[in-house]
Amino acid sequence: MQGTSRKLRAYGKWLLALPALVLGGTAHAQCLECTNEPPQEILERLIEQTGSDYLTQSPQNLQLMPDNPAYFVAEDGKELFHEKRGPNNASLEKCDFGKGPGELEGAVAEMPRYFEDTGKVMSLETRLVHCMKTIQGFSEDDPEIAERHGSDSVMMQLQTYIASKSNGYEWDPPMDHPMEKAMRDAGEKLFYRRAGPMDFSCNSCHGETGKRIRASVLPNMNKPKEWTKSISWPARRVGHMEVRSSYHRLRGCYWQMRQGLVQPGSDAAIAVMTYWTDAARGEPAILPDLKR
Repeated sequence: MQGTSRKLRAYGKWLLALPALVLGGTAHAQCLECTNEPPQEILERLIEQTGSDYLTQSPQNLQLMPDNPAYFVAEDGKELFHEKRGPNNASLEKCDFGKGPGELEGAVAEMPRYFEDTGKVMSLETRLVHCMKTIQGFSEDDPEIAERHGSDSVMMQLQTYIASKSNGYEWDPPMDHPMEKAMRDAGEKLFYRRAGPMDFSCNSCHGETGKRIRASVLPNMNKPKEWTKSISWPARRVGHMEVRSSYHRLRGCYWQMRQGLVQPGSDAAIAVMTYWTDAARGEPAILPDLKR
């Protein structure tokens, strides 16, 4: 009942907050046309430009995008972001995602990236975990951090809200630091590395047009206007009835290839994410997305 009441309260707030939350705000140097373009219009524009079978395979999803349940998840995340929580009774407004403390506009479109305070290249998820530990005082075993999957998890709600502030921005992961370039290069190696009992690699499914898993058309990573949708996470998975993260998708791909489980927050996971984000460079993020 408590969860239901919270969702009902969030619905009313979402209706009022939608223009600022999802449709964007002020102009930005890395915004394509405008950040007030909703996700479904970005996708429609990409479809018009490409006629891609991958982008057009789910007309029902396109129709449902204006009412994407991920908006409710993002609204819950907005509350959590500004709420003082944890042993330190602090909000996340001092967390720097690459644009400065509390600055979220376009930040996820430039991740993974190198952070001087940790000496690491970090994804949205690993940076969020770092801030929840160092600023709010949570530990790795606390459910706020340990529970990372599902629309009701704190981690998923926060990631969805933070990512929504990059809707419409160009993917532009920085490559100024040697470690950023090293991660991208390592991710490329992993993307093409064939392994496991099926001798699959990421490229086996995403290296050319026309590949399918059952009836599902797969995106070609060599076509950035297709690839941008495939890497736009968090997204509501209709088949799962949950909002999922980039890591959850990566984990699913490795499972489908029958390879070993890629660990959350690992260098391997972040390397692949860095490479796949670089492959979509210059195309608009669709956040939050709605996927099959």
